Amino acid sequence: MTDTVTSWTLRAIPGALTVCKVDALTEIDWDAVPLFVGRTEEEISVVCPTARVPRRTTAREDGWRGFSIVGTLDLSLIGVLSRLSGALAQAGIGLFAVSTYNTDTILVKEESFAHARRVLADCGCRFL
Repeated sequence: MTDTVTSWTLRAIPGALTVCKVDALTEIDWDAVPLFVGRTEEEISVVCPTARVPRRTTAREDGWRGFSIVGTLDLSLIGVLSRLSGALAQAGIGLFAVSTYNTDTILVKEESFAHARRVLADCGCRFL
């Protein structure tokens, strides 16, 4: 890919992650790090370390790894996830994205992790 995403610094999240659904917030291990929880009228989704997955899940997909953008992103920035996901899509790598107030995190399947890192590095990202 010739278009650079920018010079963002990414940090690989150590260890395997799981994306799952639960029926109740009480199922979640709130001390797990990282922990991303999304709730809509239809579902409660959780991303957490595989070793800390809730006991009772209604759906579960293991085998994810993650990269987080280091530092705090200005909420007015436009196209951050678009550029990162575009580079990965062009390389045929699917992703699952989550955001917090400070930053964005991209999950890719374990078997694509090394390739995703190379793709993002080739586009100008640095890694800690």
